[in-house]
Amino acid sequence: MRFVRIRSTLILVFICSNILLSFAQKENWEDYIINKAKGPMAFTVNMNYYLKKPKYKNLLIVGTYTNKCFKNGYPNETGLKKLHAFSDSIANIVDKVTKSRLAGIITYQCTGFDVFHVKDTIGLRDKLSTFMSTDYNTSKNYLEIKADKRLSYLTGSLLPNDLSNDFFVNHELLTDLVHNGDDLTKPRRMEHWLYFREEKKRQMFIDLIEAVNFKVDSTKYEKGAYYPFELKMSRVDSVNPTSIAELTSMLKKVSNNFHGTYDGWSVALIKKD
Repeated sequence: MRFVRIRSTLILVFICSNILLSFAQKENWEDYIINKAKGPMAFTVNMNYYLKKPKYKNLLIVGTYTNKCFKNGYPNETGLKKLHAFSDSIANIVDKVTKSRLAGIITYQCTGFDVFHVKDTIGLRDKLSTFMSTDYNTSKNYLEIKADKRLSYLTGSLLPNDLSNDFFVNHELLTDLVHNGDDLTKPRRMEHWLYFREEKKRQMFIDLIEAVNFKVDSTKYEKGAYYPFELKMSRVDSVNPTSIAELTSMLKKVSNNFHGTYDGWSVALIKKD
């Protein structure tokens, strides 16, 4: 059984610099997951569009289906190759017709969608429809082109509402789970790491969390560390994005009250049968 761990202290600087300092770069992509009725929906979005909205106000969403996917609906390696080839061809066609910006990629139930903002739409539908009916005539394809002057889809459906470090720390691991076939529906044992400045405060925290069914797995001491008193604990919990956000936020806030710091979590990968 595969275990995956994410430690917030190892990537906080990376996340901060990506979100707050790198908007000047041409592209700045981040991943996140949301729950839908039939399974997880995976997003990859260009975070630059939080500060600098695309100047092209026509929306293009184009996608195709693959039957090579995990049972959670995310494409396996073979399925991803098909989707990548489709996306490359679509991008080439769009580039020949009009100026554009790729804003995001959505994957849901074995279908990959590319989301563009394009300058002009004249001839675009015909070119894309011809390509899909010729080269992907055996696939379920999707094509939508419409004016979006207010960028409603970008701000309302594509970009995440949460810009916090904690959000991206959690979703890095959630994305990894989904990409490897996990549908995030099965509760499981979650391990958590916390560090405290004082042994007494660590014990006070332990007394509190044991009352809500957390199990202490180990305690350690590292001489000379700023937070020398380590605590590893675990409990069976849900791993859907909303539950993870609530749980990690609670642990972070409570540990801070005891002069501690929350340092991440890990779970086992469980593929859907």
